[in-house]
Amino acid sequence: MAKNLFVGNLPYKTTGDDLKNMFAQAGEVESASVISDKFSGRSRGFGFVEMADEDAAQAAIKMFNDYDIEGRKLLVNEARPRQEGGRRSNFDRN
Repeated sequence: MAKNLFVGNLPYKTTGDDLKNMFAQAGEVESASVISDKFSGRSRGFGFVEMADEDAAQAAIKMFNDYDIEGRKLLVNEARPRQEGGRRSNFDRN
């Protein structure tokens, strides 16, 4: 069963392909994406990697959590399920 990982503190020039290639060192990667700002298109500095199975996911966490890339220490852990409702804007307040 595939396991989704959160990858934080990415250098802003990192692409989904970069993530996929890097995490492939730990095992089979189903997908990888870097989250970008919907208005500017600029990376938000985090992404998600879906590993093919639990063993590959644990190997990736062990290999890349606290890994230094371009002077930034990556944060890698299991992704939490997305909360319903999303973020509230200032316009939602009474």
